[in-house]
Amino acid sequence: MSEMSGKVNRQMNKISYYFQLTKTNQQLASENERLRNLLSENYIHPDTLTKIVTDSVAHDTLGTHLKWKYYMAKVVSNSVTSQENYIQLNRGINQSFKKDLGVVDPNNGVVGIVTDVSENFAVVMSLLHKDSRISAKLKKGGDVGMIIWDGKDPNRLTLTDIRKSAKVSKGDTVLTSGFTSTFPIGLQIGTVDEVIPDKSTNNYIIKVKSAANFYNLQYVYAIDNLDKAEMNKLLDKAKKIHP
Repeated sequence: MSEMSGKVNRQMNKISYYFQLTKTNQQLASENERLRNLLSENYIHPDTLTKIVTDSVAHDTLGTHLKWKYYMAKVVSNSVTSQENYIQLNRGINQSFKKDLGVVDPNNGVVGIVTDVSENFAVVMSLLHKDSRISAKLKKGGDVGMIIWDGKDPNRLTLTDIRKSAKVSKGDTVLTSGFTSTFPIGLQIGTVDEVIPDKSTNNYIIKVKSAANFYNLQYVYAIDNLDKAEMNKLLDKAKKIHP
């Protein structure tokens, strides 16, 4: 009888430990969100020679205003074996999510871009999608290209449009270029795994091992560019004047 009781108690302890661990992971992810939003690189410092007044953007005590805001979310579904892989998150419009937010893993490895939202859920187009296009650059040299996926090996991407004159070798870091309003500059996309000269062009075909592990995504962070609306408005205005 005591042996049976001991087995039951051990099983109950395992179940209790599992739920406690899940709760701890959620608490750590939430705290990480708070700390990310305090990082100085997410703020723009005002010109000290001018006075800037705005009501629409959050400010800190030093007068700087927040440019990038991070929102934590839990992954509720994820695919890696399709040609069109998506990730579903447990956050939506009611939690300040919207389309075109960039998404990264807890280590700031790029995961994808939000393509659709409902009241309480969001869908992310993973980097492992045949239509995914992310502007990227080599950390060494700064050469800019495009990250795509060939639909074959999860966690292995392709960097295109890098000229053969570029100095690149295995192990080099690939970062977000900052040339779009979706991601801050300098987030890690991956590391160079193979450099292949393209015989038909003057470019390399560069295979990149992704920084994010798409097989083991549990929590992610969506990034909101709080200046995006203003940037897009100005760009649209320029296009109308100079079509």
